[in-house]
Amino acid sequence: MTSPHISVLDEPKLQFGHGQNHCNPKDGLFLFGPLVDERKPDVMRVGVVGTPEGLAKYRRWVIRANGYLPPLAFDVPHHTAFPGFEAAFHTRWPTIPITELPISGSEISRAIRISDRHLAIYETVSLFSSAIETKLREDDVEVDVWFVVVPEEVYHLGRPLSRVRREDRIDIGGRISARQGQRLLREPSMFVEEMEQAEVYRYEINFHHQLKARLLSVKAVVQIVRETSLDPQEHVVGTRSRRLQDPATLNWNLCTTAYFKAGGRPWKLSRLREGVCYVGLVFKKSPTDLAMGNACCGAQMFLDSGDGLVFKGAVGPWYSSDLREFHLPEAEAKSLIDLVIHSYRASHGTDPKELFIHGRTRFNDAEWTGFASATPNGTHLVGVRISRSQDLKLFRPNKTPVLRGTTCYLSRTRALIWTMGFIPEINTYPGREVPNPLSVEVCRGEADLNVVLDDIMGLTKVNFNACIYADGLPVTLRFADAVGEILTAGPNTDGPPLPFRHYI
Repeated sequence: MTSPHISVLDEPKLQFGHGQNHCNPKDGLFLFGPLVDERKPDVMRVGVVGTPEGLAKYRRWVIRANGYLPPLAFDVPHHTAFPGFEAAFHTRWPTIPITELPISGSEISRAIRISDRHLAIYETVSLFSSAIETKLREDDVEVDVWFVVVPEEVYHLGRPLSRVRREDRIDIGGRISARQGQRLLREPSMFVEEMEQAEVYRYEINFHHQLKARLLSVKAVVQIVRETSLDPQEHVVGTRSRRLQDPATLNWNLCTTAYFKAGGRPWKLSRLREGVCYVGLVFKKSPTDLAMGNACCGAQMFLDSGDGLVFKGAVGPWYSSDLREFHLPEAEAKSLIDLVIHSYRASHGTDPKELFIHGRTRFNDAEWTGFASATPNGTHLVGVRISRSQDLKLFRPNKTPVLRGTTCYLSRTRALIWTMGFIPEINTYPGREVPNPLSVEVCRGEADLNVVLDDIMGLTKVNFNACIYADGLPVTLRFADAVGEILTAGPNTDGPPLPFRHYI
């Protein structure tokens, strides 16, 4: 038993262009540019879908994104000037995209206001997804990332709890009701027309999730962006329409995500152990589940390089209402890790040396037996439980919060680590409340706790969905919910593992 003690872990460094290292993603890109490898795009091949106004706003935004944007404040370390896309990423971003697909604004307004919310979201998504699918089917166009530019009404009315004002609702006659549709999916009818109408009730009432889910089959990488994000100076009735980040920060985040989705790697961890593979387990109850109680399972595989794939497992009764936890039976656990090992072997020509499985709960015996039986003999398997904790609050004598990386060791296998906290380099704490730690426990297998904690600190710095100093959760768990939402937004369909960029 180890006596509790506290220490501070070193901040992991990131590697950028020319093999240069830096702790801060923005400074690293500003000074050295992104990693240079065979995947680095020379030019951004972007397709854009939106209203004519949205397409025009996209072009104007690209012009601004290719120019210099000053920081919000020059004397504040955590605000960094944006040098322009090509200066930061060493990749050209043409103002005119590879292809533009205009969508009628009136058609969008009509679809999103249909009184049946399942039908409204399905029809609105279809306007965008059908345009992309048709373009890919009929034209040999090479698009790395699709910008789907949506008007504000889609953002506000395209969410599960959104409601259309009674006077704005559009009723579609001659259709089955939502209750009838869900009953038909449980008890199919002989009438083809009824079953076709019932199909919309297989999908979640969420524009964002449903669009990404429906485009997985054509392997389209999508960046959904609101028109007001591309034109933050737009005013509505004399006032700005919404509060946004300052232009430099907004462009750092949006451009980093777009570059990653186009196939580039902005940075990677500089301290790499060869042959390490991290897996984050994904569980999500399906909002359209007709069996009421089933959940989808999946796995996110992340390599030491920052690359990742998403594997979809089976749907089944994985949730225990007694334990309030998700667990897989042995066969499903084995099948999921089989997919991970097969994919790793296909891309590397060998098995991983170390396999770390990250989950929010401890793994039960059946799960672990399944994981272990799928793991090759030469691979060291470790199970790590990571959860948010409020067991301990730490305070410093001065006004600044506890330092990021502060670790309280509780035993040989368990510690509390503050992945959110004060960061001296940028002289700020990116939060508003007293930071809470993560509880980290090596719950299966054997591993040096310090190695596990260093890995977790590193994995908080490879969230390419933004350009931030560090995240509060490792990337293995940060997007578990987001990935699960895409996996469960539509019917359970088989398909090959897809890169992580399809889901964020």
